[in-house]
Amino acid sequence: MTRTSPEPSSRSLSEADTELLSLLQADPAAALRQVMSELKRNPTDPMRHLVRAEATRRTGNVRDAIRLARESQERLPGYPPLALEEARGLKALGDLPGACRVLETLQAEHPDFINGWKALSDVRAEMGDQAGAQDAAAQIRAIGRPAPELVTAGDLLQRGKLGEAEHVLRRYVHDNPMDVSGIRLLADLGNRLGVAKDASKLLERCLELAPDFHQARHDYANALIKLQQYDAAGQEIDRLKTAEPENQAHRVLEALLHVRLGRYEEAISVYRSILNVFPNQAKLWLSLGHALKTVGRQSEAIDAYLAAIVAQPELGEAYWSLANLKTFRFSDDNVSAMRQQLDSGLLAHADRFHMSFALGKALEDQQDFAGAFEAYHQGNAWRRKGLRYSADRNARDLEEQKRFYTRQFFEERADWGNPSDEPIFIVGLPRSGSTLLEQILASHSQVEGTFELPDILSMVRRLSGRKRPDDPSNYPATLADLSRDEVRALGDEYLDRTRVHRSGLPHFIDKMPNNFAHSGFIRLILPNAKIIDARRHPLACSFSNYKQLFAQGQNFTYDLDEIARYYLDYVGIMRFWDDILPGFVTRVIYEEMVASPETEVARLLERCGLEFESACLSFHETDRAVRTASSEQVRQPLYTSSLEQWRHFESYLQPLKDRLEPLLASGNTWKT
Repeated sequence: MTRTSPEPSSRSLSEADTELLSLLQADPAAALRQVMSELKRNPTDPMRHLVRAEATRRTGNVRDAIRLARESQERLPGYPPLALEEARGLKALGDLPGACRVLETLQAEHPDFINGWKALSDVRAEMGDQAGAQDAAAQIRAIGRPAPELVTAGDLLQRGKLGEAEHVLRRYVHDNPMDVSGIRLLADLGNRLGVAKDASKLLERCLELAPDFHQARHDYANALIKLQQYDAAGQEIDRLKTAEPENQAHRVLEALLHVRLGRYEEAISVYRSILNVFPNQAKLWLSLGHALKTVGRQSEAIDAYLAAIVAQPELGEAYWSLANLKTFRFSDDNVSAMRQQLDSGLLAHADRFHMSFALGKALEDQQDFAGAFEAYHQGNAWRRKGLRYSADRNARDLEEQKRFYTRQFFEERADWGNPSDEPIFIVGLPRSGSTLLEQILASHSQVEGTFELPDILSMVRRLSGRKRPDDPSNYPATLADLSRDEVRALGDEYLDRTRVHRSGLPHFIDKMPNNFAHSGFIRLILPNAKIIDARRHPLACSFSNYKQLFAQGQNFTYDLDEIARYYLDYVGIMRFWDDILPGFVTRVIYEEMVASPETEVARLLERCGLEFESACLSFHETDRAVRTASSEQVRQPLYTSSLEQWRHFESYLQPLKDRLEPLLASGNTWKT
């Protein structure tokens, strides 16, 4: 397990913390001034974030305190006292149901957090729920008193002091090798350090010593899911359900496993069964909505998202999920509610940008284009904060590939790699029509759609040797040193990794758009694979990305200039592949597909080596799970109304036009 060095300090951390907490009790305003100064030097200390929020509340700024507690939880997850402080703030405002909701969610995630159970018992009692208060109090008695070393280690873990926690835990486990609580905490540390395999081994040891240690088995099943060992994870979850049939946390894990395996109907059934018992869990309503959306049950998805809003009115992701259906229209009351939330000062960072993107979509539908662009602009500005993305580095990485690959490189390795023609890669920028092409191809009897598979990117990341984003990369140079057998093994690996998502049809689609940058790598390890480049007008595609909030990745999309640079780099590398690998990539222009679907679909199928089937023209009738933002759009016939939507915002897009001028000034050069 990788060691993390503790932070240097002239005094013990406990002494400094004790002094700060004493000052908080005596003079909250002075504590706030001190902690603000300390956070400038150490912005990732959860305890100081906690003191900032609590001191803000104690000085009378309760709404700011709640907002700070929520933002700190986003930035530093896994520190229960921050959620407890949020609940205290809500209680101070008189929002007992809101405080109760926060505490119930907290205890579901951190069942060993005694202070949370105490606060939950008190809030329930104030609300008149005496039975619920007694249940929470019973949890305190059931937890008991752990060893002092484990209390210390747990606190260090929650505060992100991983090096110090590791020191305490290794010493404790060395001295107490049979204490499964210590071993489990050490495994938790391994998960936080990103070494899931090491963590799983520790948890296996836990279960050898204590087969009935259900929390350890839950952690073990979760680790197996992360390691994509789905069969083994399923077996562990079954054992947990048998041992603790009333523990809904195990059912949530079961639903996650179903989602990972593409078994959405099963996941939906599990989510509904949990919500029948705990109907106020907003995040579960959200997960249910996502699963329903994926399988095309739109009206039920809408109901689930609306239920999430009722359970947690400030949950921006629920509003954005409705907007992201693309076909949902917000009411005036919805718009008013979003504006009130944004003006409240209570929204955490993520809720704020989710809500802003949703408001932008609502105002665009009302043809308030000025208001919509302002909302999109605010949402993008908030989302861009804290994201790691460098347009310069992206350009350098692509230029390195141009320097490395040559026609001779591929000629010398023409028959290397796995000869399978099963994979069909759809690449390009997001919002370029790639989901449409996937749906068309997946309507063919010989082709199945999967989703945006991460495997090529994961393999490239491993070959790069990078431990941190700013480290130098060994990729693609390392490919020159691979033997024929090693290249073949990489092709075999890709097919093995993706097999879990397939049902056995002759061909399958990998729709990860970012794979365009690695077309050369794909050609090397899978020489008979097909690559489809989905392309859309530069301004239409770029602005569509700007108003799209992605669940993860695609960090280039939150600034107009960065989007334009990415588009130019993408066109440049695709021209390079066309030059050194002529005919390997098939380009499909979205606008041409919409204008002449029969011609373009026939050409697409022919380039993929597939016989024409009429079902590909009626793709909107194909019943399959679609995970992307365009899931509802591809369940409708082709329409042309979206082609010119960007023109409503043309007066705001000058940064895009200026940067993309080389492609726009010469007619249709962006198509080649």
